[in-house]
Amino acid sequence: MKPRIAITSGDPAGIGPEIAQKAADDPRVREACEPVVYGPPPGARFTLGELSADAGRAAYDTLCSAVKDAQSGVVAAVATAPVNKLAFARAGLPWKGHTDLLAHLTGSSRVAMMFWSEPLKVVLATIHIPLASVSGALTRELVDDIIDLSAQELPRFGIAQPRLAVAGLNPHAGEDGLLGPEEGTVLRPAIEAAQQRGLRIDGPFPGDTVFGRAVRGEFDAVIACYHDQGLIPVKLLAFGHAVNVTLGLPIIRTSVDHGTAFDIAGKNVADPSSMIEATLLAARLATRGIL
Repeated sequence: MKPRIAITSGDPAGIGPEIAQKAADDPRVREACEPVVYGPPPGARFTLGELSADAGRAAYDTLCSAVKDAQSGVVAAVATAPVNKLAFARAGLPWKGHTDLLAHLTGSSRVAMMFWSEPLKVVLATIHIPLASVSGALTRELVDDIIDLSAQELPRFGIAQPRLAVAGLNPHAGEDGLLGPEEGTVLRPAIEAAQQRGLRIDGPFPGDTVFGRAVRGEFDAVIACYHDQGLIPVKLLAFGHAVNVTLGLPIIRTSVDHGTAFDIAGKNVADPSSMIEATLLAARLATRGIL
């Protein structure tokens, strides 16, 4: 029996409704699962390409409905089209995007964003925070949690004993403290402690070489210190085919690797590739009974 997969339409003023429907209609998706598109109520109207509080609230309500159905077993997984952080803010919502909202809705205390692609898998230690705040956010507790969560969750994606690498925060991974202290004070102690717990992990390695090493097969996944450090190599190698996966949830959730693209909303030119890949991965995970 094919799993039922919820496909949320995201911000209704962006390309989400278009790519959600295109994914649901794709023959590969229909062969793998029974797609169910979740969107605003019939008759709801939004100005395409226009940022608004109403669209932000509609995206929130749609996600809440899909998550509720996933928790109750009505659907086996949720694949989400993009939401807009500023639209959320204008709607008075405190969450910066899907990841922290999903953690709230499911009562999950420890979650992480992973980008999954064939050539490269990356887990982000920090997500949507200013670059100037990254150093302070990289606490030993946070890094310990991200390492343990990555090692715990990756076997569910078919990697039985994941080989993890940690990217350094600073150029040359700090150059023994010359270019920054975080590698020596936070990252390396966390890695050594994880090794003592039996995990296969190494680093911190310079960010300009570690992703290439992973692509060549030396590591199964890289833990990146901040958003762009991890997403630049993933999107360079697999934009449109990478899938955003939330680790640590009691439900399966996948998503696209791009934003709402207000500039092309309603023009029927949006590429649904990432939405299709997200739905197919959700279906594979649900079929395996991994979560």
